Parts: sequence; C-alpha cells; structure tokens
Amino acid sequence: MAVPVPEPELRRVCQQAWEPVLARALRAVIYLDAASAEALHWGGGGAGELLAAGALAVRALPAEASAGAAGANRVVFVVSGALRGGTAAAVRAVLGQCAVRHCVLVSGGEAEGGGQAELEGTLRRWMGGSGRAEVLLRGSPLLAPVSAELCLLPALEALFPPLPGSGGTGPAETGLDALPVELRVVVRALVGDLDALFAALGLREESFAVGTFSRVVAAELASYAPARNRRRTATNKASVVFVDRTLDLAGAVGHHGDNLAEKILSVLPKLPGHKTDVVVNMVELTALQATDETCGIIAPGCLAQPNDPAAKALWESFMNLKQKEAVMEARRHLVEAASRENLPIKMSMGRVTPEQLSSYIQLFRNNFKALENHCGLLQLVLATVQTLKHLQTSKWDNFLAFERLLLQTIGESEMPSVLNQLLPMIKSYNNRTKDDYTCEDFLILLVYMYSIVGEIKSGKELDAAEEGVKKALVKAICDEPEPSPMLQKITGCDSLLNPTSEKATDAVDNIFQILRDIARARMHMKQFNSIHNPGSNTHQASYKPLLKQVMEEICNPERPDPVDIEHMSSGLTDLLKTGFSMFMKVNRPHPGDHPLLIIFMVGGVTVSEVKMVKDLVATRKPGTQVIVLSNALLTPLGAIESLFATDRLKPDMDM
Repeated sequence: MAVPVPEPELRRVCQQAWEPVLARALRAVIYLDAASAEALHWGGGGAGELLAAGALAVRALPAEASAGAAGANRVVFVVSGALRGGTAAAVRAVLGQCAVRHCVLVSGGEAEGGGQAELEGTLRRWMGGSGRAEVLLRGSPLLAPVSAELCLLPALEALFPPLPGSGGTGPAETGLDALPVELRVVVRALVGDLDALFAALGLREESFAVGTFSRVVAAELASYAPARNRRRTATNKASVVFVDRTLDLAGAVGHHGDNLAEKILSVLPKLPGHKTDVVVNMVELTALQATDETCGIIAPGCLAQPNDPAAKALWESFMNLKQKEAVMEARRHLVEAASRENLPIKMSMGRVTPEQLSSYIQLFRNNFKALENHCGLLQLVLATVQTLKHLQTSKWDNFLAFERLLLQTIGESEMPSVLNQLLPMIKSYNNRTKDDYTCEDFLILLVYMYSIVGEIKSGKELDAAEEGVKKALVKAICDEPEPSPMLQKITGCDSLLNPTSEKATDAVDNIFQILRDIARARMHMKQFNSIHNPGSNTHQASYKPLLKQVMEEICNPERPDPVDIEHMSSGLTDLLKTGFSMFMKVNRPHPGDHPLLIIFMVGGVTVSEVKMVKDLVATRKPGTQVIVLSNALLTPLGAIESLFATDRLKPDMDM
C-alpha cells in the first residue's frame, strides 16, 4: 500500500509553483494578478521571498498608471490562468509604457489561439518589436494552504455550481457542453490544476461525485487525457470526492460552529485584493491614537504567517478548537513569548477577556526586538481581540438562536407561516437598532430557510407571503442612506447611486427566484435529499450537514454501495467492472478504499466543515489521511455574494 501524502508534501507543491519566478526575480519588477498574490501570501512566503531573491519591486496586476515598470529592464508577470481578456490587456499596458528588454510570463494555462512560440511573439510585439520574451507554463498549480488539512485554489474563487433553474435540468441532461461558456472555461481550468496537483503528488485517483455539477467535473477529470496517462504510472492511491456546494447552502450561511477562526474570517474586513485573509488593525502596537484617520497610516496585519512556526501553530488552534479553548491558547502563546523576552507579565488564571489580551500586547509595544521576534503571533492575538469586541460577534449568538428557532418552526409550520413570522423583523435603516438585522442579514436567514426546507409546496399562500417579504426588503434597501458594498453588488448600483425602487425590485425578484431554485437543489438526491431533522417529543429539530452525511457514508464500516456518491469511470476496464458487478461478485470502487481521501467542495467550504471532516475521519477511519480542497473559504456574506452578486463569474474574455 502506498504511503499517504503528508502535509509537508502539499507545502512543497505550493512552493514549487514559485521556483521559476524566484529563479528569474533578480533585478526584475514582478507583477502578480490577485489569485497569484493570494497563493504567494499563504504558501509561497509572501512578497518578502521575491524581494530576497533580488526583485526590485512586487506590484499588482493590473497596475496603476503611476506604478508602471519605468526604469526596469526586466519584468516578470505571474498570472494564475491563461493570458486572455483583462489579464492580457493589463500585461500589454505595462509593456507599452516602458522600455523593457526582457519579459518573462509565468502562466497557468495555454494562451488562446496559439502555443508558447506564438505567445512569445505577441509579447515581443507589445514590447515594441525588440527585446526578449520568455513564456513558462507552471508545472504545479497555485495553491493557498490555509491550514494543515485545507488548500484553496484562488484562481478559481468565482466558481459556483449552477442551481437547477426553473427548467429543472436533470443529471442525465447535464454535461460540459450544456454549461455556459464561462463555466466551461473554469471547469477545464480546474481539471488542469487538479491534474497538475495530483501529478506533483504522484497520485492515482478514483473520482466520485455528489451532485449534478460535481458529476460534470469528476467526469472531465476521469476522461482528461493527461490524467489518464498519469494514472497509468502513479503509485499513491487516493479517492477524490467532489460535492456541490448548492446541495447545502445552510452550511455556508449558518452560524453553527463555536469556532474562533470562522468568526475572525466573518467579521473582520477583507485584506485589500484578497478573498480569504482579513485586515488586522495594528494601531494598538504603535504610539498613535486609534482614530479612523490613523488606521490607513499603519500597514495592516493578517492571518497568513507561513514563515512563523508559533503563529502557524496558534492559527491551527483557531481552526480546530472551540472558541474558549482557542482564546486560552492565544493567552498561553502570548505569555510564553513575553516570558522569553523578559517582559514583566503577570499571569492570571480564569476566563480570558479581550482586555486582558490587550494588556499583554501592550508589553511588546515599545520593545522593537520583541515586536520583531513575535510579530506574527501578535497579529493573530490582535485579530482575536478585534473579533471578540466586534459588534457582529455579539450578533453571532442571535443568529444561532434564530436559526435553531427556524429549524423548530419549519418542522411544525408551512413556509408561508415562517415567512410571515419573519416579516415584522425587516426594518428600514431609521427604525433599526444595533441588535436588529440588516438587509444582508435577512438574505443570510432566507438562504438558510430555503436550503433547510427543501422542495416547497407552491401556491397562492406562498406567493402572498413571499410578496410581503419582497416589498419590505425593497423598502429597506431603498431606505439605506449609503448602500453597503454587498448591496451595491446585489443591486448593480455603485456607491454614488442609491438603489432606485425599480432596481431594488428587480434585484429582490431575482433573489426570490434563486431562493426557489435553492429549495429544489436536492430534488435529484435519493439518499441525501434532506438536511433537516424534524425532531421528536424527546429531541429538538436539528440541521444535519450534507457533508456530514456524505462523510458518514464514506466511513461506514459496512461499506454499502453509495446511492448518491457516484463513481466516475475513467476507461473501459472500469466500465466492464461496473457492468460485471450486476452479474457476479466484483467489488465496485468505493470512496473509502484508499489511504488518502480528498474532499473537493465545489463552490466553497467553511471552517466548521473542514473541522467536521477531519474529526469524523479521525474517529471512524483513523488510518486514512484527509485533505479538503476547495476554490473558496466561505463566510455567510461570501456565500450571499456567490449567490446574488450581479457580476459573479463574468468571463475574462471580452474585458
């Protein structure tokens, strides 16, 4: 039996993607697109690694006009996908405004309409016809290793499975060719990245799918010619199970876990240009007064600390422990760091408060050596303090209580009754207190409800109840004095323009069409068709995560033939094996067969789900190693954006 892939192997693959860039960094200006920057941030050592390799500067692509490569003879572009659309325009703009003699493009895919030689010719033309152009295709995909068990593919962050739609496309009717062109491009990119990853890890995988869209992805990977060639010689066996996010959106928007990492990621603002990491306000470590004006002066802290072992260990605690235990770990790490620096710390027992952590942080403030030695750790503890004090954290328990009430009510009442109970809670800006739900909060609750309840009996009563909620939401959106970035994305209005009644009505109508589709997302499932346990006289109603049901089936020691976990055959042998099994005793492939289990949540995964997968496998299949892959780490607001934002997955072709 082949040895499972250890975590250091995964980190090696993450760093491998950066080797061609580091080799060409000397005396060059390096431009990264957003997804490449995110991968470098989590797994490639950050921009400091490129500067240490001799880079003159590291800049974002597209570049601002004032931040061109003026004065640089060499530029290196790192792009996460193929050179097309807006990315191609950005590269051309940089090359057109300066006298570059040597241009290197490190790309994740073939150029449209030509191979490497043609692309090098195009780059030389953009350079003015002279100079040297070099195109390198990465052997490894760009990965962001967020924790020991979780790796993201940031280049595919916008990928989200399509909902069934009013036509109700069945699984038999769905193939790659039936998808919109932009989704086809992303599926092919995902398959290429996964093949490159599995090649780097020496894997021979069996592919399985839960859900219509995952079936398309798994089938493409199974039949992908380079992957078939790889599987002939690879030695490490693995099962890869693709799961559609849309089958359980309650898991994406719910407030289930008592998890510090999940709360930090949900309440702190996103780091500019990033989809996963957050801004940690560092003013507390300075002598500046903490006013809003000074926040922009200090470079923000963040969660990714790939080069700091103590900070990485603390982050793993945040991901894997209950909040109370994680906060105690933060205090323990801080006390140990202060003791090593001989700082006058007074250890206190009992409950850890944000004020206590702040007082410990203050000891480091005027000691530059201590600050430098423990900077990563201090950023994570500051993130903890700012999260615990955040208004949205105090709302977390309100959400949790309301979600539990909804679970109970949905079991006892029809959907129109539940919507009518929700109606009085939708308040316009002027009538809201800090404890009341905002428009975005209501969208989170609605998605939770429609995903939990499953197929709804439609009729006049439901139409009337939905109409009432729609009108209240339209009014609340129009009454916002300054629409939030999320409302701007949902209504298609910018910050200078309040949503008109017409735009708000169109947006809300669209939202309710999507909600109806969410309720129908599991209609083709036989085994996993419900995530709601209605409860009994002795037990409360509860939410049963779809991913938990899938994992329990995979880990079932009796190994029944999975009903909704579909094996995707990669060739004639597998087809024959599946066919013969109808007449004779042939073991059909099972996702629990191999020492390595890879779960790919298509459309995003949450911290709670990663922990749940890890804990279930450790308990029920202790000899198996598990890795969770996804294209995004979701928070409730992130899931809402994936569902309702008007500009999701616009193809990067015509920009």
